[in-house]
Amino acid sequence: MKGPGRILKIIGPGLLVAATGVGAGDLATGALTGSRLGVAILWVVLAGAFLKFVLNEGLTRWQLATGETLIDGSCRLLGRKFGFLFLLYFLVWSFLVAAALMSACGAAASAIFPIFKDPGSNKICYGLLHSAIGLTLVRLGGFRVFERLMGACIALMFLTVVVTAVLLAPGASVVLQGMFLPTIPQFGQGGLEWVVALTGGVGGTVTMLCYGYWIREEGRTRIEDLAVCRIDLATGYLVTALFGMAMVIVGSTVEVSGSGVGLIVGLADRLASELGPVAKGCFLLGAWSAVTSSLLGVWQSVPYLFSDLWRHCSPGETLERSSDPTRERPYIVYLYLLSTVPAIGLWWGFARMQKAYAMTGALFLPILALALLLLNSGRGPLPPQLRNRPLTVVVLGATLVFFLLFSWFVIF
Repeated sequence: MKGPGRILKIIGPGLLVAATGVGAGDLATGALTGSRLGVAILWVVLAGAFLKFVLNEGLTRWQLATGETLIDGSCRLLGRKFGFLFLLYFLVWSFLVAAALMSACGAAASAIFPIFKDPGSNKICYGLLHSAIGLTLVRLGGFRVFERLMGACIALMFLTVVVTAVLLAPGASVVLQGMFLPTIPQFGQGGLEWVVALTGGVGGTVTMLCYGYWIREEGRTRIEDLAVCRIDLATGYLVTALFGMAMVIVGSTVEVSGSGVGLIVGLADRLASELGPVAKGCFLLGAWSAVTSSLLGVWQSVPYLFSDLWRHCSPGETLERSSDPTRERPYIVYLYLLSTVPAIGLWWGFARMQKAYAMTGALFLPILALALLLLNSGRGPLPPQLRNRPLTVVVLGATLVFFLLFSWFVIF
């Protein structure tokens, strides 16, 4: 394989991380933070993407060195009780993220092409339709079809939103200053809370675990593949950072209010007055691509996590993994449950769903940082050259403290 095909094969899983990790909550958080604090906090997006890169690189090191996913290793070392506790957390989180994504897709699609006069009815119908289409594509299309669709979605959302940001940007010098000179405007008037929320909102939470399954689909199982995975992850989180900064820039130049997808729709209306109706349509299409790619990514990857947890928690199941997990019964059953049961959330408020989802996701990040500090340390099974280096330990420790603060702000 040569040229663009080879490049896409290298960075494909990283782009899946970016497409899955950017959803309606990330769009809204970036726009609101930019509206309140301006482009002076662009550095926060870069910092958040870097922290998520460090976490996912640690996950990848563990998996390539041991042949186990992080779930496998944690359940083996900490026992079945840990597996049960994490399974309970996972069930709550997956229900909330699925409900939030159905609601987001429904609201975004209804803003582009409403069918009914009632916005709530539009959201419900489109939400159910997106879930059904996502289920069909994942079930029948296979990984390669999924990968191509996600690539198209991320290209569309990246081009439309980033181009909008370039058209609205206040100037190169102002943007560069916001990227590389860390400041926190309105520090004592809520600025710190917005900075913490923006950092936590960059790049997903539990979905970071899915990268290990995607690199297996690409045949990356040896420690020699670590260098390629680092390039892959760096590309994915660079795209995530560019998208997040674009939303901050757009939010800083247009007055926004509200929450969730309603905020994005209101933002698009204001963009129409600034740049014209074509800009509004393009921006809405990009926002729809963002939430739709997140739904597809969650539908395809989250059942992997359930299959692993089921193997460790169910006494009747073998611990041996098949060559194609997508054909295993736990994967298939959970895919159907994930795409149907959370639909009851379509009748709940979007902001309420997003808050509950953010709360549960925030709790995962400090747990992940702590697990990587323990598993990849000198006492773990990794060879010396793959263990955490001093700088990595510092970054993971800072991540642990930072996201504990994020969890505190989200919950309280």
